[in-house]
Amino acid sequence: MKTIKLFFLFMAFSLTGAAQSWTPGQMLQMKRISSPAISANGKLVAYTVSSPLMDGEKSEFLTHIWVAATNGSMNRQFTFGDKSCSNVRFSPDNMYISFTSSRDGKDQLYIMFTDGGEAEKITTQKNDVGAYAWSPDSRSIAFLMQDTLTAKEELDNKEKRDMKVVDDYKNSHLYVVSLKKDIESKYTVKRLTSGEFHVTDINWSPDSRTIAFSHQQSPSADIWSTSDISSVPAVGGEMKSLVKNTGADRNPKYSPDGQWLAFVSDGGKPSWAGRYDIYIIPAGGGSEKKLATTFDQSPNIIDWNADSKSLWIGESYRTSTAIYSLPSDGKAPRRINQEKGVYSGPSFSAAGDMMAYVYSDSETPPEIMVMSLKDQKIIKLSSLNENFAVLKHGRTEIISWKSKDGKYTIEGLVTWPVSYDKNRRYPLILNIHGGPAGVFSQGYTGAGGIYPIQYFADQGYIVLRPNPRGSGGYGADFRIANKNDWGFGDYDDIMAGVDKLIADNAAHPDSLCVTGWSYGGYMTSMIITKTDRFKAAMVGAGVTDLFSMTHTSDIPGFLPYYFDGELWDRTDVYLKHSAMTSVKNVKTPTLVIHGANDLRVPTSQGHELYRALKRLGVPSEMVVYPRTQHGPQEPKFIQDIGERIIKWFDKYLKQK
Repeated sequence: MKTIKLFFLFMAFSLTGAAQSWTPGQMLQMKRISSPAISANGKLVAYTVSSPLMDGEKSEFLTHIWVAATNGSMNRQFTFGDKSCSNVRFSPDNMYISFTSSRDGKDQLYIMFTDGGEAEKITTQKNDVGAYAWSPDSRSIAFLMQDTLTAKEELDNKEKRDMKVVDDYKNSHLYVVSLKKDIESKYTVKRLTSGEFHVTDINWSPDSRTIAFSHQQSPSADIWSTSDISSVPAVGGEMKSLVKNTGADRNPKYSPDGQWLAFVSDGGKPSWAGRYDIYIIPAGGGSEKKLATTFDQSPNIIDWNADSKSLWIGESYRTSTAIYSLPSDGKAPRRINQEKGVYSGPSFSAAGDMMAYVYSDSETPPEIMVMSLKDQKIIKLSSLNENFAVLKHGRTEIISWKSKDGKYTIEGLVTWPVSYDKNRRYPLILNIHGGPAGVFSQGYTGAGGIYPIQYFADQGYIVLRPNPRGSGGYGADFRIANKNDWGFGDYDDIMAGVDKLIADNAAHPDSLCVTGWSYGGYMTSMIITKTDRFKAAMVGAGVTDLFSMTHTSDIPGFLPYYFDGELWDRTDVYLKHSAMTSVKNVKTPTLVIHGANDLRVPTSQGHELYRALKRLGVPSEMVVYPRTQHGPQEPKFIQDIGERIIKWFDKYLKQK
């Protein structure tokens, strides 16, 4: 029976041509499964599934909610329609599913019974409802919402007097909606915070009387280091400061017994790629206690365990994801999951005996899983991407090599061509991640994205994705090892990986291509100023000029951190580490891709490189995607980028 089922799945793909070869368009059809939430009693898991809409004028992802029984007996779609539903949660009493949707214009809160039925809208706010959390007694929901325009601001917008003052932000504040209707059968909303600060995260005390929240001076992406933690009575009242350090304090979580509040902090030493630990304080405030350090020192608190003696936390671990149980008495964390693959969105039952998550690895498409923490038994709850699982994949493996200076062992992921023959040499695509504290992990290589890995492999390319110094997942010391060294030590780490594949007689030395996005775009632009070994390059949203980037980006404090000072004090350093300083050395045909609305790495960074290459007579092309910020979100654009990259690389490899 299983063989017959797989045969028909394969035939279904064959009819569309998808089984014959990987394409960016086909890969975009993979279901994007995310945000699993397990019910308190551990019986159900709700999650979201996103699919592309690309017909006619549409280019977006439609997201809906699915619910599965943890015993595997049921898995079905719960919401429908042409408007997305997301941010799914269960009420603590297991009666309701909640979510946000823009069915009537703005994102608002909805609830429906866990056995299905019509959803009821419980907020009618002027602005979008953001992050939210159920009270433990299931009687209220706290949520965040950005401040609305004043009447004067609305009039000014209508009458074209809509001048904008730079850095004049609208903050998000904390609200509570009661699920007990008033005499007019309406749900009452109460605002709990106001003032010149921006609320970013919320957590209820177990008695439902108090809400802890993190907040920073404004929504600016550059002032995350001002984040502190306070609390406020759930019925309204005076705000109380709980944690106020010079650095970033975030992710507050009350213990189930109400005795402790845990949070993530840099210990008063803020840095963009710094060290983070988990601390606990008495629930009402008091002295901090730092818990044991995790491997990568970049933990995120998922939740407390039911006994209030440990916390569930997650972070990157080399090319995988680590889920730990971290004791609150200071003892070392204990890993509860295997090292292979990526575990995303872990969610724990109230008793702490079951974990739901999305699992994928390089050749396994993402699906919803649930694991019993008593016996480690795993049940696969969904099969939404099984049509991808039966396709022939280019194999992916982890390789390692020694850095040129001998300081580090560098890891990378290599995806081999779909029909790989070890007796042949193949063209190589060097793909560099962003960050720089990003990391390439063992996620599914058949997923649609700006770098459709299996498409590259199907076209006969080896794909190398290195994690050089500065990457996340390898500990704080490794993560900060590229300070004052962008484009040099990391360059050597990356090129040593390329040389390894050439020395292993896998990659052809005359058929090399390079690409990267953001910091990966920076590295690509630096590489082509240092060597002409690559026959073609694609620079995606790349930082090309540190000097002009610093004060045009929405994070002007980022580069001064990495280069230990402001550009006016370290002009020579900023120039040395900028591709534009040495752009006259470039001989490599280069495709430049950028978003028109990119605030993180402004579009001017792409224009600088492109204009210079044109004046130098280097074959080049620049493509700008409208409505796009630092990464494309529209599926038509995502598909176009993948197709455009290969077309560019093929064009110049064939000119050998």
